[in-house]
Amino acid sequence: MTSATDELRLAADFAPATYEDWRKLVDGVLKGAPFEKLVGKTNDDLKIDPIYQRARGTAPIAGRAPAAPWQIMQRIDHPDAAMANAQALHDLENGASGLTLVFAGANGAYGFGLEPSVEAIEKVLDGVFIDAGIAVELQIGPQSRTAATHIAEYVKRKGLSPAACDIRFGLDPIGACAVWGSSPYTWAEIVPAVTGAIKGLAAIGFKGPFAAADGRVIHDAGGSEVQELAFVLAAGVAYLRALEEAGIALEDARSMVYARLSADADQFLTMAKFRALRLLWARIEQSCGLAPQPIFIAADTAWRMLTQRDPYVNMLRATMATFSAGLGGANAITVLPHTLALGLPDPFARRVARNTQLVLLEESNLAKVSDPAAGSGGIETLTQQLCEATWSLFQQIEKAGGVFASLEQNLIQRKVVATRALRETNIARRKEVLTGASEFPTLHEAPVAVLNATPVVLAPYGEAKFNFDPLPPVRLAALFERLRDRSDQILKDRGVRPKVFLANLGTAADFTARATFAKSFFETGGIEAVDTEGFTDPAALAAAFKASAAALACLCSSDKVYAERAAAAAKALQAAGAKHIYLAGRASGQETAFRAAGVNDFIFAGGDALAVLQEVYRLTEGS
Repeated sequence: MTSATDELRLAADFAPATYEDWRKLVDGVLKGAPFEKLVGKTNDDLKIDPIYQRARGTAPIAGRAPAAPWQIMQRIDHPDAAMANAQALHDLENGASGLTLVFAGANGAYGFGLEPSVEAIEKVLDGVFIDAGIAVELQIGPQSRTAATHIAEYVKRKGLSPAACDIRFGLDPIGACAVWGSSPYTWAEIVPAVTGAIKGLAAIGFKGPFAAADGRVIHDAGGSEVQELAFVLAAGVAYLRALEEAGIALEDARSMVYARLSADADQFLTMAKFRALRLLWARIEQSCGLAPQPIFIAADTAWRMLTQRDPYVNMLRATMATFSAGLGGANAITVLPHTLALGLPDPFARRVARNTQLVLLEESNLAKVSDPAAGSGGIETLTQQLCEATWSLFQQIEKAGGVFASLEQNLIQRKVVATRALRETNIARRKEVLTGASEFPTLHEAPVAVLNATPVVLAPYGEAKFNFDPLPPVRLAALFERLRDRSDQILKDRGVRPKVFLANLGTAADFTARATFAKSFFETGGIEAVDTEGFTDPAALAAAFKASAAALACLCSSDKVYAERAAAAAKALQAAGAKHIYLAGRASGQETAFRAAGVNDFIFAGGDALAVLQEVYRLTEGS
């Protein structure tokens, strides 16, 4: 058996590898191609190199207390208060250390949420000892803003000490206005209302924090990491200014504001984003003449990454997001259950969401090391790039008059919409993969259980005094899911889905790769692929196509076989009644000949898959 000492001695026999040595090997593989081919880019145009050297002279970023776990927050959003209470008690008994009370109409309610009434809150919190170390976070909206007051009244009515209650009140009129794109109040009218509420809660004895600078607004709308961070900074500064104008010293005001970020499945960007926010907020504090103290950062796993199709993959996405937020220094994490995009999650989905955090904390011990990314060349570089780009955008927002003025001018919205459009283009071309939705679909997946609940109906908020472009939440997979929904409806109406016949040419070695690609390509849009054995005889191919009852056909094989047989095969398919003929792969200089033989379109990696699939439905309409 080899000991650790022997392994170290063995390693010492080899000369240390240098960056220059690695570059020589890479240049040999590139064979004259530019090194930049290996350099990636984020949606903020930040560079991601293929390799980094260790970062020297760096120290861990101050965040959570050393070895302290983050708060395991469990989402409570059932419209029935009694059911919500049962869920809350069960979650607390089984590992949750806090409750995220999501009220109807809140940013992040996603169609459900608690009723913001005195009676409902009394029922929801029955038996919950909120003065015994249980964290509570409120997610409220304009129509449910009274929930904060009702919670405070509940504490007083029960004779509890406000100072003993760990409650984040989640007041965020800025985020609500950004999502809605309107408000019945001007910023000048909003400021005294929100600061008055905060001063009232603080006077009772609540320690806060009270106001949330919520980056989910930007992330949910398809924005970038830099845009999310800049919005959080600008909103946080707006709340600090409002509190200072209300007579609260900045030293006290900063503890009244906290941040909320989305955590998604991009591990390194998520880690760097959470680390960057701490550095950026410290710079805000220094600019205010304060000695920096770590801001409280709450994390929600991202709504926009959830898929309705193959929802079990959402478990993996949530695990990666939780992992990244935890290592990035989040103080509290709420995991969105994997079925939330389909409806109100059932007990199984809620248990998985809760246990995702428990496993990472209790079995993987992720909280034992403070800022484990410190010194990593890649993460440190990405963190610094995010800081620099975010500060620049934050300054633009400030020059425009602050976050509210920037929303009124649509400055923030234009940037977010441009980023979302770029992201949607990459998704349509499957450069940004959504497993189960835009890649590797399962047409015959079993339905997933969700609860049957009637959402709370809220009273209208009031007539808007001004309007600007809203930033509603989106799910990126919806682009492909709409096609799958259309396929399901056709199946229900006609008993069969739209079909494409895979016209495989030659041997399995010739066609398997492209047939596999074509099957995934079409089935992401709900077009069922009819797979076949390889054909060499055009007549046999035509007969098999007719027998399949498909309206469309796709040639699949190698370039060599295409050159020999594609034209004859296309003519045979056309004669057999194929409405549209595709060829898997690029034309390779033979497009004119292939089209003349009957090939209508070419499908290939990087092509606009969404546009092709949308066209399929137009072609098959009425068939």
